[in-house]
Amino acid sequence: MTTHPAPGYSDPTLSLRTTELPEGFRPIRRLGFNARVSFSDDRGPAQGLRDGIGLFRAAEALGYQSGWVYQRHFDHYLSSPLPFLAAVGQHTDRITLGSAVLPMRYQEPILLAEAAGTTDLLVDGRLDLGLATGNTGTFDAVFGTVGTDTRTEAQRRLVRFLEAVEGRTLHTVDGPGQGAPVGTELRVTPHSPGLRGRLRQGVTSVDSAVQAAELGLGLLVGTVLRGIAPGETFSQYQARIITSYRTAWRDRQGTEPPAVAVAASVLPGTTAESRDRYADYDLQRRTEGMAASRPRGALVPVVTADLPDGTQISPVFHGTPDEVTRGVLADPGLAQADELVLFLPPAFGLVENVRLITDLADTVAPALGWRPAS
Repeated sequence: MTTHPAPGYSDPTLSLRTTELPEGFRPIRRLGFNARVSFSDDRGPAQGLRDGIGLFRAAEALGYQSGWVYQRHFDHYLSSPLPFLAAVGQHTDRITLGSAVLPMRYQEPILLAEAAGTTDLLVDGRLDLGLATGNTGTFDAVFGTVGTDTRTEAQRRLVRFLEAVEGRTLHTVDGPGQGAPVGTELRVTPHSPGLRGRLRQGVTSVDSAVQAAELGLGLLVGTVLRGIAPGETFSQYQARIITSYRTAWRDRQGTEPPAVAVAASVLPGTTAESRDRYADYDLQRRTEGMAASRPRGALVPVVTADLPDGTQISPVFHGTPDEVTRGVLADPGLAQADELVLFLPPAFGLVENVRLITDLADTVAPALGWRPAS
């Protein structure tokens, strides 16, 4: 059995008042956000990237422990997270910097390992790399076709990437003309020794969560889940995913599982205007599904709210701070989370996002057992 160090997500400076939480609700040890780093036609991509850096700086000042960015190709969103996170690292000191998530089907595993190692060293070991092996799009015409299905190819590339990040020998030079003396063992450089323990898999099902445990990867549960049984709610299935992961981790790795991060739309409204805005977003999510909330000029996804059987998107918790707090505390999925990652509406700008992360940190998060990082 190969064991991997659990990602180091605990913060000894936190003091949790667990007696205030309902029975069965794990205290939120870490608070994060997930941003699309989007841009509109009128403001442009350069301003969108600068606003993204500003959001990380504001979150760090509020005591957030993590910030995550989404990757989306060929649209008004961040397409290359690693150079962006390397830049963010030069403007922040403490907050961890995550990708949520990189689809492995479209990554060259060795090049990704080199870029990830370089980024992690530049940001002083604060990179949390989220990876995914699911079917993430129809870009084969651009990235090239493969001789197997999307998921199988993504899993093959993930395994190769893990070998590279672990510092394993990828090839031994066995003849002239290979750029190094015969017998040289080729490994990815620069190597960041702690990065392997900060890799996570973004999951949408019980099966993918078990796979993450088998590979020794941390868990990041997204806002779209698949494989939900008839009559089972999104939140109930979310709890089942997390429980299955922890059980599988103990069985396969023989240690206590690492902290579990869960993305969720938790939108406390501190004004009537913000509550109306968040209610409108909730309506969009329920009527437009994953196509809801787009910056000006973004492509219109060919998706609707009518999802396949067994697939659901996460609920939106909105209302007054007290109403949102009660909703979160009653949610069986979020009750199992160690890290709450606020999913920011993609169309929100910097001012709206800073207001939202501030209100969450000031009102709801403390009631969940969270304390800001010092």
